[in-house]
Amino acid sequence: MSLNSSAAKPVSIAPWLSVRNGTKAVDFYKAAFGATEAFRLDAPDGGVVARLCVDGAEFWLGDESPEHQNFSPESLNGGTVRMVLSVPDPDAMFQRAIKAGANEVSPVAEQHGWRVGRVVDPFGHHWEIARELSS
Repeated sequence: MSLNSSAAKPVSIAPWLSVRNGTKAVDFYKAAFGATEAFRLDAPDGGVVARLCVDGAEFWLGDESPEHQNFSPESLNGGTVRMVLSVPDPDAMFQRAIKAGANEVSPVAEQHGWRVGRVVDPFGHHWEIARELSS
């Protein structure tokens, strides 16, 4: 039996970023990457859960909740994953992210068959902004 029958939706994996101040995070990702909101739930306590899309690539974010073992990189003093955002023009997206408040970790350059640079967003998540180079 296939887990992905023709009648079912396609399989996907979407990361969920734990952040402090989810409302500001949503605003940052909109400004930095042109993200749009596909879903949003605002909690009475000010917390937020949102599904964001960057040209069809989805990711989720929510305010950290230590009671559920969800910690932001700020609480952990670093993260455990890096996000890879593949885009047609990594130089432009890199500059857009910097202008929105990200900090440069490594500048955009060609390496290992990719044009890639890395930023850290204001919430502690590292983003490789890249495009694979043609052979």
